[in-house]
Amino acid sequence: MINKNISNWLNNQKKKQFLTIKKIDLSKLNKWIYSKREIYHKSKKFFRIVGIRIQSNFYNKKSWDQPIIVQDEIGILGIIKNKNTNKYLLQAKVEPGNINKIQISPTVQATRSNYSRIHGGKTIPFLKYFKRRNKNFSLQTEQAFRYHNKKNSNIITHVNKKIDIDEKFRWFSKIEIFNLLKEKNLINMDTLSVFSSFIKKKKIDFPLNNKKKIINWINSLNKKYYLKNKIISLSSIKNWKLTKKKINHQTNNYFSVIGIKVKTNKREITEWYQPIIMGSKMAFAGYLIKKFKKTNHYLCRYILKPGSKEFTLSCSVNTSKLKNYKKNKNLTYFQKNLISKYFIKSKNILYDNVLSDEGGRFYHSQVKYMACKLDKNQNIQLPDSYIWLSQNQIIDLINKQKIDIEARLLFGIINFKETI
Repeated sequence: MINKNISNWLNNQKKKQFLTIKKIDLSKLNKWIYSKREIYHKSKKFFRIVGIRIQSNFYNKKSWDQPIIVQDEIGILGIIKNKNTNKYLLQAKVEPGNINKIQISPTVQATRSNYSRIHGGKTIPFLKYFKRRNKNFSLQTEQAFRYHNKKNSNIITHVNKKIDIDEKFRWFSKIEIFNLLKEKNLINMDTLSVFSSFIKKKKIDFPLNNKKKIINWINSLNKKYYLKNKIISLSSIKNWKLTKKKINHQTNNYFSVIGIKVKTNKREITEWYQPIIMGSKMAFAGYLIKKFKKTNHYLCRYILKPGSKEFTLSCSVNTSKLKNYKKNKNLTYFQKNLISKYFIKSKNILYDNVLSDEGGRFYHSQVKYMACKLDKNQNIQLPDSYIWLSQNQIIDLINKQKIDIEARLLFGIINFKETI
């Protein structure tokens, strides 16, 4: 339940911040070029959409093509924390892909092109706090099924003096944010990204698998599996339909690339055009958690992704399409069984909510996040690509950029009270 003050603030911002989105043909995007090779901005900044060809023995299908976003710049995701009040400065922000218009975003959420003002718009408030050296800095990867080698700087910076803020910004206590995490599509993905990058370690942590065993496990899977990717022209991607209107898969699964015209009153510019990725179905990310040796452990999965140079570890189950998951050929029998046995039927659910992907690049893209606690007598026979990792081991791997974004966000939600 949202408290009355926050509810009033949000409702007021929804009235004051207008946003209109009109879907238009990709070929009609002002200041964008839609060529046979790629979609790109005339400034050659922001991002571009290209084709990628993947060859791998990790998935059921050995090779496939798809569009992917290339953004060769590192953005800033930053949150200011007041040392005296222990409150965090967040903002009500409109994004073109937001399913509910406004979501609660970091103090600063900006690509290099945006904060460099390539668009000729206004400066970004509070940017100076994040361009200086910060102790709490973490470079993290983004969605590697839709981005090619994309990373962002996640930063929490501290202040001990009063800051002048306008009405779309608000100071939040940790308990207020914790309660808002239970609300559907309200806390922005990038806000979670920052918090999940700075979870404090437990003083007591007895891992089931030691460091040497984990390294050997990863090395054995790296030898067994491979993934090669190659940038290709959009016109060369197989099984996708390219029209002047949009780009979509022949089966209408996965995602599509559409064009939009945006009008708003509270961003750096008031009108712009852009391509955006539209997901086809509700995605899913789920963690199974079990206590071994008085320590919480998370069931993690080794994975290779088309837009990543190296392996990452994901949560227990992660799929872009939850509906009719039993017929999903991209899920293994083991993953389908985990969904049906532990997430659909289990009573020991720690977290269950729908949150959005970032609305600047993804249109109405939602993920159902779930975490389930297993009883001590619930044992699972694990395939070779799975392993139990302790709380502190997950944090170490986050620091090494080895936990993928869905797993990292869900871990951050579960352990939000332990954020710095």
